[in-house]
Amino acid sequence: MSTRTRKQLGLAALAALIVTLTAATTQEPTSLKEAYKGAFVVGAAINAAQITGQDRRGDAIIGEQFDSISPENVLKWERVHPEPVTYAFDLPDQYVAFGEKHHMFIVGHCLVWHSQVPAWVFRDDKGNFVDRDTLLKRMHDHIQTVVGRYKGRIQSWDVVNEALNEDGTLRQSPWLKIIGEDYIEKAFQYAHEADPQAQLTYNDYSLENEAKRNGALALIKKLKAEGVPVTSVGIQGHDGLQWPSVENEDATISAFAKLGVKVVISELDIDVLPQATKQQTADVSMKVGQDPKLNPYANGLPQSVQEELAKRYADLFGVYLKHRDVVTRVTLWGVTDADSWRNDWPVKGRTSYPLLFDRSGQPKLAFQAVIRVGANTKTE
Repeated sequence: MSTRTRKQLGLAALAALIVTLTAATTQEPTSLKEAYKGAFVVGAAINAAQITGQDRRGDAIIGEQFDSISPENVLKWERVHPEPVTYAFDLPDQYVAFGEKHHMFIVGHCLVWHSQVPAWVFRDDKGNFVDRDTLLKRMHDHIQTVVGRYKGRIQSWDVVNEALNEDGTLRQSPWLKIIGEDYIEKAFQYAHEADPQAQLTYNDYSLENEAKRNGALALIKKLKAEGVPVTSVGIQGHDGLQWPSVENEDATISAFAKLGVKVVISELDIDVLPQATKQQTADVSMKVGQDPKLNPYANGLPQSVQEELAKRYADLFGVYLKHRDVVTRVTLWGVTDADSWRNDWPVKGRTSYPLLFDRSGQPKLAFQAVIRVGANTKTE
């Protein structure tokens, strides 16, 4: 063998080695938090079984895939403060400890909402509605106690949740009726006083709809003008395969960014089932009777729909990445399809497929699509 041939073989081997090393170093990420590192944190809403370690499969997915958590229910008023002088901090304490153990960005959800609030909050011993000063004191004490307990440990709070109607006007909740429009301002003020370093979010659904978006924009603009410490807007993201359009999502994020606030995608899931109501909503009070036509995939999701869901997730994550300077967090509302609230809303007992992991905890095509979007951005 000639010296020239040896050199050629050596160069060929070196080239092959370089290709191998390059492939190894550019290998597609295996986790959501790795794929979007440097862009935004990726979170999941977790339930009591996952907080307490009873759902080992779910916990393994959470630890491996996510770098943020939100509590699905354990910090809602009816759970954490069920009676006037009774606070139930056992599960919330475990929730925060779980996040700290895994070095996660921890979210508190939620402080002031019209739903899942005990009746005593709004009424006196005789069953009559309390006055403004009484309800403000109850709000203040609740926020000071709950936020204060986790000061410096919970990094972000959903302070006011779903205060708007679909037409953009303020919801006629007991908070509004008893206190007045400034209940929102007061809630943010109290939360800021309890933890001045925490990020504070206004959180709502269907903000992609023009009327509701305009109402939210006016609300945030007013609060900012008054010096209210609103850090971010939570676009819940309870989406469908067709709604909202990519262009609409893009425009919605841009509109809030112009007000000088950050944006979080706070409760993301994508419904693949037939829409049960004419209105695009995520109102938890909505109930629709069972109908086999509304539960077409009880025995499994067809491949074509899996592919459609994957493309939908990829398209939305593409929009979020486009706005990485504004979007700070994307949180999936649940870990696996089995955990999703959509299985019982607005039709009880449906088999829903809205998340990235299936009922057995296996990654879906949608998971791979989302990973690929993040990985491709890193190599651009």
